[in-house]
Amino acid sequence: MSDKQRIVSIFLDEKSVVRRAAHVEHERKVAVYDLLEENYFAPVDDDAGPYTLRLSIEENRMVFDVWDEKDSVALIKFSLPLNTFRRIVKDYFMVCESYFEAIKTAPPSRIESLDMGRRGLHNEGSDILRERLKDKVEIDRATARRLFTLLCVLHIRT
Repeated sequence: MSDKQRIVSIFLDEKSVVRRAAHVEHERKVAVYDLLEENYFAPVDDDAGPYTLRLSIEENRMVFDVWDEKDSVALIKFSLPLNTFRRIVKDYFMVCESYFEAIKTAPPSRIESLDMGRRGLHNEGSDILRERLKDKVEIDRATARRLFTLLCVLHIRT
């Protein structure tokens, strides 16, 4: 693993985002921070990194716009259809809502069960993301998990 095969800057196109719940905004900040601290991102047939990544949603697709470290030269751009993630994102949001409600009043066993379900769906979503990206960019599991979190955040429209 080369020190060049990583993301050093990330920008989220949030023009369609109106407002997010505090816990969602917290998850976004943590995902971005953790991603920039440690990631593995190696576009196929390209070793010009480190990279700046611009993420957006356009026409029901998640767009990965990869630039050089200084964000001055566009390197590659690719997208994934969001319908691939529709079910897993819906299930993940539903379990997250239940989890955040439960932490207010539910017994620890209920909170733990919901947290395990939430983590399981998050892992499943990140595995799908990693599989769908394999012909375009190689990423490790931790990077896929953080990118899946950002996919979910960008998916929120209200």
